[in-house]
Amino acid sequence: MCGIIAVIQKRGVVAPFLHQALKRLEYRGYDSVGVTTIAENMLHTKKDKGKIEEVHKRLNLDEMPGLIGIGHTRWATHGAPSMLNSHPHFDCENKIAVVHNGVIDNFMGLRKELKEKGHKFNSETDTEIIPHMIEDFMKEGFDLAGAIKEVTKRIEGTYAIVAVSADDSDKIVCTRDGNPLVIGRKTGASYVSSDIPAFLPMTDDMILLLDGEIASLTTEGVHIEKLSDGQTVDRDTIKISWTADQAQKSGYPHFMLKEIHEQPNAIRDTLRLPSESLEKAAKIIKESENVYMLAMGTSGHAAKAGRHMFASLAGILPSFELASDFQDTVYGALSDKDCIIAITQSGETTDTITAVKYAKQHGTKLVAITNVVGSSITRLADHTILTQAGPEIGVAATKTFMVQLTSLALIALALGEMTGFKESAEIRQKRKALEKLPELVSEVISRNEERARRLASVLYEKPSLLFLGRGISMATAEEGALKLKEIAYNHAEAYSAGESKHGPIALVQDDYPVIFVAPADDTRNRIVGNIMEMKARGATIISVIQKDDDEIAGLSDHVLMIPETTEPEFSIMPYVVPLQLFSYYMALRKDYDPDKPRNLAKSVTVL
Repeated sequence: MCGIIAVIQKRGVVAPFLHQALKRLEYRGYDSVGVTTIAENMLHTKKDKGKIEEVHKRLNLDEMPGLIGIGHTRWATHGAPSMLNSHPHFDCENKIAVVHNGVIDNFMGLRKELKEKGHKFNSETDTEIIPHMIEDFMKEGFDLAGAIKEVTKRIEGTYAIVAVSADDSDKIVCTRDGNPLVIGRKTGASYVSSDIPAFLPMTDDMILLLDGEIASLTTEGVHIEKLSDGQTVDRDTIKISWTADQAQKSGYPHFMLKEIHEQPNAIRDTLRLPSESLEKAAKIIKESENVYMLAMGTSGHAAKAGRHMFASLAGILPSFELASDFQDTVYGALSDKDCIIAITQSGETTDTITAVKYAKQHGTKLVAITNVVGSSITRLADHTILTQAGPEIGVAATKTFMVQLTSLALIALALGEMTGFKESAEIRQKRKALEKLPELVSEVISRNEERARRLASVLYEKPSLLFLGRGISMATAEEGALKLKEIAYNHAEAYSAGESKHGPIALVQDDYPVIFVAPADDTRNRIVGNIMEMKARGATIISVIQKDDDEIAGLSDHVLMIPETTEPEFSIMPYVVPLQLFSYYMALRKDYDPDKPRNLAKSVTVL
């Protein structure tokens, strides 16, 4: 979840670059920040609790000497946000600096062992054991890379580790297991980071570092070895296809709003996925006895919508399971005849990766849907669908959710053609409707942005809201409620409208806000009955409806309008957009930063 950046270069001080790179990584964590550089065989460090610009205002992160340095922006796991718990962490002699993303499961035992040897600790973090262990191994004669290799033999858990040493100051050494690191290269400089945007303004040449590998970065190049046997790894660079400008706000006040507006183009780009890739995914699914969809959070809502698409278009109904609970619900009832569809925007979600590894032990096939080339999930998958969202910086997923839905729709159509569950003419009709969605979503944004802003100004003081839907719209309601919780900090509960009479209706009293997702599909008439039930108890009714639905508009206090109909299987895509906008404007009305929701980070890399 934390953000890591490191650079070594032939010319120019690195501190200003590290500062700016950390700002580009702040979506990964923002409760503390720190930078260490090396000059004249000494470590120079500035770090503190707070967001990057708050710390920079106090300490001036740009005024640090040196051609080599590391930086870190933290999402706290072990130890509360504080100056002492912020990274980098150091050895006893202040010669070694380490930044880390992940969790060291056995750190307590190792910390006790190190204390008995006389090591002094300043923080509550699991990370701090690493520089002290490196210190011991370097005293035994290992260089920095050799010492880190020895450390990896002792630690248990997940990690991305980057280290520098004042006594070995011509290199950066990094290794990973379960947490992302990518390397950037240009003439005279090398970079390593948790994510591409950190170094993208400097280079579009990327080298993937895989689990179980260690890399030494110098100004001349990168040397990668396997930890298991020391074998050298030769790996070509990859050209990054998106630009640095795409990872910036482009004039929008927040990344979230920019990314909501980028959704039509993201859908359009994903619609261009190669048919061969979609057909391969569909073939794996069709030939499987049992199909499981695994995901978490927003990706889980995409999976739930995907179940409806698969059932309606192809006659196949996968089981949806929370990845975090998969081992506890499947009880080993897996085989090599089964298939998992794992959905993760980052490709690094630890819950999903752990569940997938468990399933792979049983020979289960894996189709992965992710937005990040080279991510951990892609290396486990039998086949990967790479969505085309481009960079998404806002913590609350919007356009990555939309491209997951688009990818699932495309797979469902390919699967439907294979199973023959629908007539070919109907499949063609559905495909044409899908191709119109970029324009429809664009119109939904333009027609509802001001409506959403006004609605937020009416409801921003409400402590709790209820979201109701039926069929595929249940996933829409769940995603709308999640967005409101994530960035506006409202209690928001999503329920099946049909089940609302079995508990949630007890919450309803005068002016209690209830949001209905009510497309013009087979569930609409039943939704009308649910609206009347809530209205009879004094609820404030907010409905997301097709523009010509005068009946529901007449029953509602506020409406968000979808300008035209689409196929029921794809309704979630236009209907979720007004709810994204509503959550965004609720956060603004309450004076919260929608890009930096408290306690959340973009990629969840801890269990």
